[in-house]
Amino acid sequence: MMLSERELERYDRQIKLPNFGIEGQRKLKAAKVLVAGVGGLGTSSALYLAAAGVGRLMLVDKETIELSNLNRQILYTTYDLGKPKAKVAAEKLSSLNPEISVEALTVEINEENAPDIVKGCDVVVDGQDNYRTRYALNDACIMHRIPFVHASVYAYEGRLITILPGKGPCYRCIVPAPPPEEERLPILGTIPGTISTLQATEVIKIVLGIGELCVERMIVYDALKMVFYEIKIERNPECSSCGSL
Repeated sequence: MMLSERELERYDRQIKLPNFGIEGQRKLKAAKVLVAGVGGLGTSSALYLAAAGVGRLMLVDKETIELSNLNRQILYTTYDLGKPKAKVAAEKLSSLNPEISVEALTVEINEENAPDIVKGCDVVVDGQDNYRTRYALNDACIMHRIPFVHASVYAYEGRLITILPGKGPCYRCIVPAPPPEEERLPILGTIPGTISTLQATEVIKIVLGIGELCVERMIVYDALKMVFYEIKIERNPECSSCGSL
């Protein structure tokens, strides 16, 4: 993938990085990343991935923008209320970086369509807020052997783990059965912003093949104590999703 003079200038600061360079930028330009859900997590991660120069971004979200979204879903404004999240986000990201391609799908991800939606992607970013959809994405990523960068947020806490099918635990290893769902989770708006930038960083590392990924360990961010700590997560050999890999 050749880089134009404008692209070389746009990405100049990261091209200067060790283990990155022009070759790394070409890898980003050639990559296709799915952001599954463009809410609190998805808007921030998609913003940074677009700014970094991921060549093809696919945004999937069936919902429309509500006023209560605006404390954390940073791509949207008051003037966007009632509009489809995926389409508005795609427009904003294309405006930020016209060098990339951004596709918007206003559909609900489920067990039936998830394998087709993730097929052909290099990485999937979890921007979901419910267990059923996460299980569907997890299983589809296992089917196609696609890295799945999971994150979740609640109140003053955020969590992150990268799932590499066959090389560590999957989402179902971590959450074998869905706990009761809670409507309208309490959340400080900065929490998804913090965790989603870590998601974007993991995506870039995966595409470039650099650094140490957050596999077999979950990063937990406690904003009230302002600390990050790790939880060791082992793969379940009897897992119904990844046990046969």
